[in-house]
Amino acid sequence: MTVARAVAVAVTFAWLGMVLAISFIETPLKFRAPGVTVQIGLGIGRLVFRALNAVEIVLAVALGVAVSIDEPGGSAVVASAIAILTLVVQLVLVRPRLNRRSDSVLAGANGTRSHAHLGYVVLEILKVSALAAAGVLILAA
Repeated sequence: MTVARAVAVAVTFAWLGMVLAISFIETPLKFRAPGVTVQIGLGIGRLVFRALNAVEIVLAVALGVAVSIDEPGGSAVVASAIAILTLVVQLVLVRPRLNRRSDSVLAGANGTRSHAHLGYVVLEILKVSALAAAGVLILAA
């Protein structure tokens, strides 16, 4: 295994672990903690996701570079590209809508769960699936 391929594997599984831990474990549990209001949960969530997304950008670039240096095969490249493009869609199209909604809730407005939130969750599932597939395919190459 080349250094580039080893980096691709490490980056892919690190990224996968971070998304699973934050999006599917920490986020839902945060709102069940005693004394955590919606406003406090949103405030914490915004900080956590801002940090997660910053790290994800670095990992996406590293994955793209590593896969470009030592292409692990078509399926692995496609899975990696899906994960990276999913992140781009989340950051460019969905996060701004979620930020506007959380701004209004933090300002005191009430409302139901937004469609943007559901879209973000669906994209997280797609990204997790693509990262898992990419990691396994890169390892198998």
